[in-house]
Amino acid sequence: MKSEHIDMSIQHHPDDELLVGHAAGELPEAWSVLVATHSALCLDCRARVYAAEAVGGALVADACPVEMKDGALEGTLARALEPRADTTTRAVGTRAEMRDTKPIFPQPLRDYAGGDLDGLRWRRLGRGAYHIPLVSGRGAPTARLLRIPAGRPVPEHGHNGLELTMVLRGSFTDGGQRFGVGDVETADTDLEHQPVAAPGEDCICLAVTDAPLRFRGVFARLVQPFIGI
Repeated sequence: MKSEHIDMSIQHHPDDELLVGHAAGELPEAWSVLVATHSALCLDCRARVYAAEAVGGALVADACPVEMKDGALEGTLARALEPRADTTTRAVGTRAEMRDTKPIFPQPLRDYAGGDLDGLRWRRLGRGAYHIPLVSGRGAPTARLLRIPAGRPVPEHGHNGLELTMVLRGSFTDGGQRFGVGDVETADTDLEHQPVAAPGEDCICLAVTDAPLRFRGVFARLVQPFIGI
């Protein structure tokens, strides 16, 4: 996975189940786009994906009927997924610092969006918000870009499934936590919330959901069938 810029301040990540599923090629397309995009910015998660790939390759190469002790596989995966510090961090960081200009979107996302942020054509969601569908399909998780105006909240909503939201530019706050570039917020059926974009610049996010949201507001519920969220 080629890196273009590294954000060392990322605090919120996809869980290990998604990282391992991505490494094994078992994730639906929308989830895989988000994990690949996050891993392009996050050295820690990229190392975990590489480790899971290495474990999978070793298991396939050495596959033969042998008796294993209880917990052997779990122990191997746990050791492989431990964060590793090496000179790669410094080397990649040095190359990134030498560039005069950096794209907003990592390469995995630029491929899906058809370019970087300045070349996109947004669709209005209402009340100043915009989106661009990236991955969709009947019964499959969906991925879309969202643009929330600076200082504005998104409509209050709950979830019928899982939602992951990754910040690409700007930031937002939710439940007393701040999510900046590279951070991923995980929301499930237990959470009802209303994230608010920080002042200063619009918040650009990559959002993936595997079920429709539950909106409280009448307007949001009326337009939901037309925008597919």
